[in-house]
Amino acid sequence: MSVDAAQLWTLNHRLLTVVMDACSAELAELGLETKEFFVLAEVTASPYPAELAATLLIPKASVTVYVRNLVAKGFMRREIDDADLRRHRLVLTAQGEAARDRALAALATEFDRRLARVAPRDRTELQRILLDLLEPAQ
Repeated sequence: MSVDAAQLWTLNHRLLTVVMDACSAELAELGLETKEFFVLAEVTASPYPAELAATLLIPKASVTVYVRNLVAKGFMRREIDDADLRRHRLVLTAQGEAARDRALAALATEFDRRLARVAPRDRTELQRILLDLLEPAQ
């Protein structure tokens, strides 16, 4: 049986959308929009706006809007980078860390609820496959 790559992509996208939709009430309770959540979740690993845009595959202008909103909500702040005084580094506040952790917990709970249908060995295989797919093409 042949597996259609477009169909796999569509199924994956639907799964991610269903999980995010199931978490939307929790995100709203935290005062987060979905895309703001992704910025909040990634900013520690990618603390510079341009780097954040590249990592999340979203336009720099959109990152600017999300960062502005998150700063206004008290979830993050901009700091001058000591290594390069021309650059601003994004840093989560304690409130931002708490919101990120709570949102990630909600996401994990919802996704785990779905993963419970999958045998542990298949979960391990799924993880291996996803990591393989994330490797750069050769």
